[in-house]
Amino acid sequence: MKQWFMLTVVGTDRPGIVARITTRLFDNGGNLGEASMARLGGNFTIMLMVQYDGDTAALQRLLAPLSAELGLHFHIDEIEGRLHEHIVPDVRISVYGADRAGIVAQVTSALAAAGFNILDLESDVAGTERKPVYVMHIEGCATRGIEALTQAVADFARDGLDIRLTSIDTLMG
Repeated sequence: MKQWFMLTVVGTDRPGIVARITTRLFDNGGNLGEASMARLGGNFTIMLMVQYDGDTAALQRLLAPLSAELGLHFHIDEIEGRLHEHIVPDVRISVYGADRAGIVAQVTSALAAAGFNILDLESDVAGTERKPVYVMHIEGCATRGIEALTQAVADFARDGLDIRLTSIDTLMG
């Protein structure tokens, strides 16, 4: 019986990683659910929900040749494969400011205290080495409304952060 696994892969970015992993899984009876892929600082990472007829060790053995060949690190966890539970975000938050330690922790803590559920977060460091600018984009659900979030981040302007909240209007149907 097929079970669900969360496959996490990390390695130096190069063309063809996704193709090689997904082809290997498909050719050996694997089925993909949801996936998230990113390139961070020249490194590649992917999280894949994989349905596979075998245990964790069998899946690890299947992927071991790719690990060695492509210099990738694989981590596999058995999970409950709950699909078709997509949550639609209703708020997008953009954060800009001089780069410093603690921005993510401070902003996300304030948002969590205001009832914000983060669905997606991306960040980058722009600018120059002498004048780095931290950029963060977050999407999620404002369980207590956008006004609660606006109040929660109001004080960050004193710390030099520009935080913009935008409602996301999604038409369904």
